[in-house]
Amino acid sequence: MVMRSLGHGYKTAVVQFIKGAMDCGEHFFLQAKCPELEFHVMGTGFTWETQDKSIDIAAGQTLWKEAKRLLADASVHLLLLDEMTYMLKYHYLDTEDVLAAIRNRPPHQHVIITGRGATPELKEIADTLSVVDDVKHAFRAGVKAQKGVEW
Repeated sequence: MVMRSLGHGYKTAVVQFIKGAMDCGEHFFLQAKCPELEFHVMGTGFTWETQDKSIDIAAGQTLWKEAKRLLADASVHLLLLDEMTYMLKYHYLDTEDVLAAIRNRPPHQHVIITGRGATPELKEIADTLSVVDDVKHAFRAGVKAQKGVEW
């Protein structure tokens, strides 16, 4: 959807929560091919593997400020909040603040939120809700996360 939006010349932005401790292929590719794309990355990696939760919370809250700014920007056609569900699940962000910002976004702005375990409140305000069913994953068979596949 990000590429589709960019292809039509719309202002598009990506905010990646969770990712950032490793090189991220989609970030490299999109920034090289689409320099007009606004792209923000949290930078601390997987919050459930953290060594310092306070650093992750601070990074998430700093990144949320960028996301909130984009949610208020009427020139942004499409905004991807990648892995944001985890920020709510682990209480790194205030759920009511997030919901209010999404509810109050410009009416034409499309917001995509990814991640497992969306809160009931997030599901309730969604215009479209898709669930990707993880039936089988190599990770559970002992294959470690792979460059070019998981990141």
